[in-house]
Amino acid sequence: MRATRSWLAGLAAASGIAATTALGFWQLGRAQQKLALQASIEERRALAPLVQPRLDAIEDIAPVLHRRIELRGTWVPGRTVFLDNRQMQGRVGFYVATPLRLAGSGDTVLVQRGWAPRDFLDRQRLPAVQTPPGEVVVQGRIAPPPAKLYEFDGAGQGPIRQNLDLAGFRAETGLPLWEAGSVQQLGEASEGLSRDWPAPASGADKNYGYAAQWWAIAGVILILYVWFQFIAPRRRRFPRA
Repeated sequence: MRATRSWLAGLAAASGIAATTALGFWQLGRAQQKLALQASIEERRALAPLVQPRLDAIEDIAPVLHRRIELRGTWVPGRTVFLDNRQMQGRVGFYVATPLRLAGSGDTVLVQRGWAPRDFLDRQRLPAVQTPPGEVVVQGRIAPPPAKLYEFDGAGQGPIRQNLDLAGFRAETGLPLWEAGSVQQLGEASEGLSRDWPAPASGADKNYGYAAQWWAIAGVILILYVWFQFIAPRRRRFPRA
């Protein structure tokens, strides 16, 4: 019976060590993948900007994500959306997004123009954001659609919203909106907007931390196995005088 218990304990310990060690190496691999992706993003950001490309021909933004872009067009100010509960430099406010009708094609892209503070005394009051008339030139980078936050109610229809679905917004407005992504406007603060966007982070540090945790668990299993199977029985058989 004792030999059977010892064999089962050894099998359980070996399985636990193997599993946690493998999980640690899996997290290490994930970190390396994220670092490679981050390096690819940095290479794209260093490329010359795309100037007035045909966005409707870009169905998959992955190859051009975070690449700089220069667009000419006119704002559609009546369709500006204020995305609530968005942070910049630790302050809570709005991400302000306005469709830009591109010159020469009539296609439209959603531009995340920047961040504006909100009035916490009057939560329905819109910030003072200027939208220049006429043709403008927008310097920015290709970005995913605006990130979605948890929403208690259904999707809003007014200027202040928690989230914005591009396909739904296209159907709502009737604009030929590019659905694959959006553009984050870059540059100094202007028009009542800040543009200190957070730099995209790889998140590899988190995976390194998880890998260390899994390997630490493997070490604990090994120590406990050696203690209970070898050291503790020996101490019982040969107690100190």
